[in-house]
Amino acid sequence: MKKLATVVILCALAVLAAGCASTSPQLYTLSPMAKPVSETSILTITVGPVSLPAAVDRPQLVLSVAPNQVAVDEFNRWASPLKSDIARVVAENLSLLLGSPYVSVFPQSVSLSPSYRVTIDVLRFESVPGETAKLTAIWSIRSTADGRVQEGRTALTEPVRGKTYAALIAAHSRMLEGLSSDIAAAIRTLAAAGRKGNPEVVK
Repeated sequence: MKKLATVVILCALAVLAAGCASTSPQLYTLSPMAKPVSETSILTITVGPVSLPAAVDRPQLVLSVAPNQVAVDEFNRWASPLKSDIARVVAENLSLLLGSPYVSVFPQSVSLSPSYRVTIDVLRFESVPGETAKLTAIWSIRSTADGRVQEGRTALTEPVRGKTYAALIAAHSRMLEGLSSDIAAAIRTLAAAGRKGNPEVVK
C-alpha cells in the first residue's frame, strides 16, 4: 500500500509539473513616449546605471495589495530586467526630447566619451492594479567636459486607466515620460551653462 501511495503521489506531482510547464507567464515591457522631434542636437548621452529597490528588482511583477503588503505575481513578468528596461525607455525618450540620435544605454555606449552621463536611483516603484502607479527617483547628470553636475528628484503618481496589467504598465511608461522630461530639462540647463563657460556646478 505504501508503494502504491508513493506512486500515486509521484504521478500527481508529475501532472502538476506538466500543467505548470505548459502555462507560460505573460511578459510585459515599458514603452517610450510617442512624440515628434521638435528640436535637433548632436549631444552624446549615456543613461545608466539604474538602481531599484530590492523588493521590485526581480522578473515578476510586484503588486501593492494592502498597506505594507505586496504580492509577487509568478504568471506576469517583465520581459527583460526592469532596471535595464527603465534605462532603455529613458534613453529613447531623451533621444526624442532632445532630438539627438546619440543617446544610448550604459555600458553599450555609442560614444567612448559622451557629453553627459545620467544615473538614476529609483526609490519607489509601486503598482496598484486598477488604481495607481507611483514612481520616486533621484537622478544625477554629469558633464564629462568640465565635471559640472546637476541633480534632481522626480516624484510622480499616475492613475491606471483600466483593470488590466497592460494598463498598469502603460501608467508606469507615462511616469517615465515625466522623469525623462525632468532629466532633459536639466541637460538643456547644463548645455546652456557650458556654452556660456560657467564653471560652477549647477544645482
